[in-house]
Amino acid sequence: MPPQPAPKTAIVTGASAGIGRATALGLVRTGMRVVLVGRDRARTKAAQQWIETRAPGAAPDIAIADFACLADVRALADNLLARHERIDVLVNNAGLIAPRYTESADGYELIMAVNHLAPFLLTNLLLERLTASAPARVVTVASVAHRAETLDPATMTRPPDWDALSVYGRSKLANILFTRALARRTEVRVVTVSCLHPGVVGTDIGNRSGRVKGLAWRLAKPFMPGSDKGAETSIFLATTPDPTPFHGAYVVKKTVAEPDTAARDDALGEALWQESARLVGL
Repeated sequence: MPPQPAPKTAIVTGASAGIGRATALGLVRTGMRVVLVGRDRARTKAAQQWIETRAPGAAPDIAIADFACLADVRALADNLLARHERIDVLVNNAGLIAPRYTESADGYELIMAVNHLAPFLLTNLLLERLTASAPARVVTVASVAHRAETLDPATMTRPPDWDALSVYGRSKLANILFTRALARRTEVRVVTVSCLHPGVVGTDIGNRSGRVKGLAWRLAKPFMPGSDKGAETSIFLATTPDPTPFHGAYVVKKTVAEPDTAARDDALGEALWQESARLVGL
């Protein structure tokens, strides 16, 4: 018999709970070797065990990094590169909403630091390995929350008009602009790049969006679809036999969708790329 190809390696950030954990489970079930990236070791270990009970024989790995600290992101990339000769899929899923203005370890507004700067840095640090593992994929979880938002790269990490949901929407706008800019820098059959709206899903992300909004989210959450539903498009983009139609695209319910006007402003995307590279030290 001819030798069997080695399993593909997928990195899923924010994999200790919610959509990230469900995405990791879905990729494990396709036969991929999956690395669960989480901030808290105990919660990430619990997610690993949760997956193992649902996919007998699976052996997902874990890696720990706090995306509120760019040094942690760099250490994570070094760790992944040292341990994995191939990286076939990177799912940028980690994200948060903060209930009040908070700064990251690097002095940047926390939501933008975690939701945009951290995946921007991690993707760039892993891009050479992804390219060498071609055909590879980068999938980034954006959101319909980007609609009606604007973004000024010069003030995005210290916004003068901070509001939790608005800044969250700007960070998701940044995810889409980043996806389009990265797609312009990669060959579609070498590294396919896409982003998505997972749907309004009953995860814990909205719990910390402030006293009133957080309460409203917790009350509505039991009536929302679960994390498994929210993971469907991420899993689809990571595994679909022909990802080329989705290169540089914003995807909703497994279908290419048109994002808001600001998200299609490629000049803004280039300005965002340059400022983000400066902020993370690339």
